[in-house]
Amino acid sequence: MTLPQQNRLRSPRDFSRVYRRGKQTATRYLAVKALYERALYKPEKADSKADRPQAGPCFGISISRKVSKRAVVRNRIKRQLKAIIHRYLSRIDPHWQVVIVVRPVAVECGFADFLRELEYLLKKLGIVTNPNSLQQHIRPKPCLNSMSQNRNQNCN
Repeated sequence: MTLPQQNRLRSPRDFSRVYRRGKQTATRYLAVKALYERALYKPEKADSKADRPQAGPCFGISISRKVSKRAVVRNRIKRQLKAIIHRYLSRIDPHWQVVIVVRPVAVECGFADFLRELEYLLKKLGIVTNPNSLQQHIRPKPCLNSMSQNRNQNCN
C-alpha cells in the first residue's frame, strides 16, 4: 500500500525544515520528528509544486544503509511503515509534517512492533487526534532474530 502523493515529503528542503524546526521523540526502533505549520505556502509563489497548499499531513521515511545493506530489507520496512501511516491519515491534522527515522536495530522487528512503536510516538507528540488504538486488530509476530531461540517472544 503506497501513500498518496499529496501525503509525501519529497524535497530535501522539506526534510531539512522538519529536522531543524520540528519536535522529536524516539524509541528503540524508530525516531519521529514532526513539525506543525499552519501556513505551508505563500500565495504569491504558488506556481511551483513545492509551494502549493497540501491536502493532508505529509510523511517522509528516512532509512539508511546502516539499517541493512540489502535494499530488499530496507524496502520491506518502508512498506510496513507506509501501511501503518495510511491507516492513520484520517486521524491526523493536515498541517503536520512528519519524518520517521528508522534505527539500525529495527531490522529485527515485524509489523506489530512497528505499529506499536509508531502509535506510541504519534500519540506522544500529539499528532494523532483520535485515541482509538489500531493494535487491537493486529496479531503480533515474533521477531526475526528470536525465532530460532524462542518462537513465543516478541521484540521489546
